[in-house]
Amino acid sequence: DVSSLEHIAHGAAPCSPKIKQAMIDWVGPVLVEYYGGTETGLTHLCPTDDWLAHPGTVGRTTPGAVTRIIGDEGETLGPGEVGEIYAISPMVPEFTYKGLEEKRREAELDGLITIGDMGFVDEDGFLFLCDRKNDMVISGGVNIYPVEIEGVILGMDEVRDCAVFGIPDEEFGESLAAVIQPAGGAEISAGQVRNYVGAHLARYKIPKLITFQDTLPREDTGKIFKRKLREPYWKDAGRSI
Repeated sequence: DVSSLEHIAHGAAPCSPKIKQAMIDWVGPVLVEYYGGTETGLTHLCPTDDWLAHPGTVGRTTPGAVTRIIGDEGETLGPGEVGEIYAISPMVPEFTYKGLEEKRREAELDGLITIGDMGFVDEDGFLFLCDRKNDMVISGGVNIYPVEIEGVILGMDEVRDCAVFGIPDEEFGESLAAVIQPAGGAEISAGQVRNYVGAHLARYKIPKLITFQDTLPREDTGKIFKRKLREPYWKDAGRSI
């Protein structure tokens, strides 16, 4: 019986829309998603009603917070345009990274701070995350955000978890690889995954390489350790991007 629950807060990493909808169906409209970082403070909140009206959003800015989406040339982008997220909350004091003053300066733009996330703000002011800047894949000159593809793959009943990342490709610079952890006892093939992704996304977002593992490497926080999955493919490539 979960009827006594009034609020459940979640954040720290993107949540698959399918999983979040299932959570809402189970516990009711009590979920509150938050977005922010140690350096920026809590800059966005999203109660359940806002999420249902704007599926996938992490919410609108909290009181006093400021958000800007910045393009490659340092320009401020408009609604729907994907760029690097710069934000700040009034709750955050001035800070520095110990022994890394240059990194601190690089993170700031006009008093706003970036923690390396990419995203966009829609016409109604709701923020949507696309991916970590360092996780973005550039294939044939096209920017691809793995978290979008991961969200689709996680919609398969046979999948427990997955990670999508870029690997070297002689023709396109990078191509997509997916490592999938099947749900307990489930049987799933690479062909099934490709067909499923192709039914939901453009063909260039279908992973070229699909492998399966019983478990995925994780950080102490529980997040998938993508670097450990990615490194073997780049070890002898003579480049890292």
